[in-house]
Formats: sequence, structure tokens, C-alpha cells
Amino acid sequence: MNTQNLKIYCVTNKEINFLKENRYILSWVGEMKAPQNYIACDNGENIYYKEKFYSELTFHYWYWKNLLPNEKRKQWVGFCQKRRFWIKEASHEKINLDNLGDYIIKEPLVDWSDYEAIICKPIKVSGAKKIKIIKRGWKNLLKDPLILFNKKKQNLSLHFDMHHGYGNLEKAMNELDKENKSDFYEYMNSNNTFNPHIMFISKPEIIDRWFKNLFEWLERCEKHFEFQNLNNYDTKRLFAFLAERYLSYWFKKNTICKEENWIQLENF
Repeated sequence: MNTQNLKIYCVTNKEINFLKENRYILSWVGEMKAPQNYIACDNGENIYYKEKFYSELTFHYWYWKNLLPNEKRKQWVGFCQKRRFWIKEASHEKINLDNLGDYIIKEPLVDWSDYEAIICKPIKVSGAKKIKIIKRGWKNLLKDPLILFNKKKQNLSLHFDMHHGYGNLEKAMNELDKENKSDFYEYMNSNNTFNPHIMFISKPEIIDRWFKNLFEWLERCEKHFEFQNLNNYDTKRLFAFLAERYLSYWFKKNTICKEENWIQLENF
């Protein structure tokens, strides 16, 4: 397939010039000025000032408003992050900067023609040590002590409450329309895996629908979560964490999607 049929925007606040050789489009967020040849998202219609709370979504928003309207209808467009990349297949070989180019996805895979969207293979959140559940999930335990012994109850909802502020998820879900509120609630309370990192690949029509639904919801959520009160890592990027969980639900509900391989690299 022609590599021109796939655009991958790698959103970063750190220079990652090694990706230039792999045809990824380097996209900048954060307070520092964008390096040369990186796309900045502090111009046009933007929410650049929200980066501390929205993380890479500040670039996603900018892309939606400023670049997406000009994309070709059949163009595959995707997003990844500075340490996390799409790869063609899982490998027993240690993947690093020296051989990343052999594994990284640079063009649409053959079987993508059967799908409307690509999302990350999932990660699991259940199985936390009891002492951690007691320490971080004690408010949930007061409502349902069986959480401590029943792994089925150690679901995405519990995990979010433990790590991103008790009750914040419920407040956010209350801002969804009736159908999505019910379905997303069911998803969060009946699953212990999700597709992480706000990484996806799709085509313009679906991307537009996704961003419209997501950003309208997050804007409504802002009335509950004043930025000045989000003051540690687990809550400061609350809007990004909400989007991460909602992506898993939304793409599975609204598209025919494939879960694709990805890798996280450290220390570069």
C-alpha cells in the first residue's frame, strides 16, 4: 500500500527527531516553543492554554479544527505519543531506537480494509494488591466491601476512582447524553481492560464524529472540575484520563475497529 494513505501524528513535548526517518509527523504541545519542523498547536483555533489538563488532546483539538477539514475522505489518519508507537507485530526481540524502524507501522496494514478504526491492544487494571485497594479505594469499600475479594468488581470504574479522584468519573458521566451515559456506565462497571493512551487511527468522517462528541462532553465537564483544583498528576490531567477511557468505549460502540500492537519505549 502507498505510505501516502497513512498519516501518523506523534504528539510530544520532547524532541524525538529519530521519528523523522519513519515518516511520522512531529507535533508539539507544552509550554516550550515548538522546535523547527514540528507542528505547533498554539495558532488558529486552539485550546493550547489547557495543555496541563488536556495533555495531547490540545493537539488533537487543533488538528480537528485546523487540518481535518482538508483531509481526503479515504485518508487514514492516526495519533501516537512520544514514547508509545504503533508496531506491525509483537516481537520477542527487544525493540529499541536502533531497530524501531523495522517494526513501526508506516503504511496501512493489509487487513485494515476490513475495519473503520484502529485502537491500541488493551491493558488490564484488575488484580491490585489488597493493601492498595484499602489505601486508595477505601471510599468504594465502604459502599461495597466485596470489592476486596471479588476481582470482577475490580473494574475500570473502581480503578478510575482509586487513581483519578473518587467520584470524578460519576460527575463526568452525568454530563453525557442519556444513551451514552447508560452505555458508558455499563462499560466502565463490567470491564477490567481498556485501550490506552488516546491512540487511534481512522478516517476523517469518523475522526470528526469522535472529536465532536469528545470535546463537547469535556467542555461540559469543565464546570465540575475547576483547573485550579486539579493539582497533582493523577487529577491534573483528568480530562485526558477521561478521554482515554471514553475512547475505548466510543470506538467499540460506533465503529468496526481492530486492536493493534503498540510499544512503549523508555530512556531516550
